[in-house]
Amino acid sequence: MVHDVKNLIKELSNQADTKKALLAQRFFKTATGQYGAGDIFLGINVPTLRNIAKKYSGLSLSEIEILLKNKIHEYRLTALLILIIQFKKADIHSRKKIYKIYLKNSKWVNNWDLVDISAPNIVGEWLLKNPREIIYKLSHSKNIWQKRIAVIATFAFIKHGEFVDTFKIAEILLRDSHDLIHKAVGWMLREVGKCDEKSEKEFLDKHCKNMPRTMLRYAIEKFTKKDYQHYLLCSK
Repeated sequence: MVHDVKNLIKELSNQADTKKALLAQRFFKTATGQYGAGDIFLGINVPTLRNIAKKYSGLSLSEIEILLKNKIHEYRLTALLILIIQFKKADIHSRKKIYKIYLKNSKWVNNWDLVDISAPNIVGEWLLKNPREIIYKLSHSKNIWQKRIAVIATFAFIKHGEFVDTFKIAEILLRDSHDLIHKAVGWMLREVGKCDEKSEKEFLDKHCKNMPRTMLRYAIEKFTKKDYQHYLLCSK
C-alpha cells in the first residue's frame, strides 16, 4: 500500500465508529454555543490513531497540512501526531519548518486534546532553545486555543526545571474568563509543584486570592490535606 494521505484517510474511514463518535461529540462539547461547536468526530480512539500516525509518519508537510485543515477531528489529531513524530526525529532546520507550519495552522488546533498533545511537543520543545516571545503574544490572543497553546507549551520548560515563563503566562491568564484556561493554568502550576513545591507555593501565596476557584483547585490537587485547605480558604 502506498502511504499517502488518500490511503490514510481511507484507513481512518474504515475505523469509524458511529456510537463512539456521538459520545465524543458530547464529551468535547460540539453543540452550538459550546467550545467545540461544529467539530466532527469519527469515533476513533487515540491508540489507534497513534498506530496510524506511525504508519504514515513519512507524509510530506503539504499532505499533513491537508489533514490539519480538515473539519474532522481525528484527521487533525492524526496530523498533529505525525508532526510530533517527525519533529522528534528532525534536524534543526526541519524542526523549524514543522514549528512554523504548526503556528501557521494553529487555528486548526482547536480543541483541548489537540492543544495538550501538541503544544509541549512542538512549540515548547522548539522554544527551549529559541526566543519565547511567541507564547506571550499567544497568551494575549482572543482565541481560547491560542491562549491554551501558550500555557501548555511551557510544560516542556517545566520538565527541564524552568518555571519563570509558566508563572508569567499564568499571571497574564489569571483573570481569563474561560474554564478551559483556568484548568490549563492550574494544571501547569501543579506540574511546577511536582518539581518544586516551594516555587509553586510562592506563586500561590502571591496570587491565590485572585485566582479562579477551578484554577486553584487544579494547582493544589497534589498538596497535603492541610495545605490544600489552607489555599482553598484564601481563594474567591
